Amino acid sequence: MSKPVPRAYSRLQIRLHWLVFALLLLQFILHEPMTEAFDQIEKGLIPAFHPQVAAHVFGGFLIFVLAAARLWVRLDRGVPPLPSHDPPLQILAAHLTHYSLYALLFAMPVSGAVAWFRGNEAAADAHGIMRFVLIALIALHVLASLYHHFLLKDGLLQRMRRGDPV
Repeated sequence: MSKPVPRAYSRLQIRLHWLVFALLLLQFILHEPMTEAFDQIEKGLIPAFHPQVAAHVFGGFLIFVLAAARLWVRLDRGVPPLPSHDPPLQILAAHLTHYSLYALLFAMPVSGAVAWFRGNEAAADAHGIMRFVLIALIALHVLASLYHHFLLKDGLLQRMRRGDPV
């Protein structure tokens, strides 16, 4: 028996979405101390303990775990469909953006861990490049949401507002 298609995201999905977003903001704030500590490692030095560096490392781990939880809930429960009037190219862009965001939520913590715990400069470089891709995708995601809300006025954001109780 197939599950019904949800009309909105669940409260859990909404909470996980905003929690991951808040953690991503924190990661961007903690970027500089992390970069300084990694530069010391590249010079053969052992950086002193810094709580912001520890928070960045822990935040990356937490994002990975929460992204896995988000993906599990998404696969188990499903997501509300995009507006039926959206052109096929716009639907493709939405799917590519979401899948790319999920991929980065997994790839960035892994590359960051490899860079930090293995002192791997290639992983650090990849992590830095993915950071800019992530910023661009988040900006695209926000702009698309605002486009739907203010220009199309199609109620797309309502799916993220209250949430289905399930």
